[in-house]
Amino acid sequence: MTQANKPASTEETLELEDVETSASEPWRVILYNDEDHTFEEVIAQLIKAIQCTREKASQLTFEVHHHGSAVVYEGEFDKALRVKAILEEIDLITEIKG
Repeated sequence: MTQANKPASTEETLELEDVETSASEPWRVILYNDEDHTFEEVIAQLIKAIQCTREKASQLTFEVHHHGSAVVYEGEFDKALRVKAILEEIDLITEIKG
């Protein structure tokens, strides 16, 4: 049997199952403060990423500024990935936690 035809090891199978199970958990996108972006840039990108009001984006931006980070999205994994990608379009610093 060639290596390409070997079945996945038990360890590989367990890792895949863990990913599938954890994908159903609520996921959080965390936005971190930086010194490179203006408030207006962050507000505009938050509106684009999470389709929120300007007021909500402003509140989140001030939270990031004053506390160093803020959870800007909580929900499905696929949407969390999209939110993270949109925020990172302008090189904002983000992280996803589940």
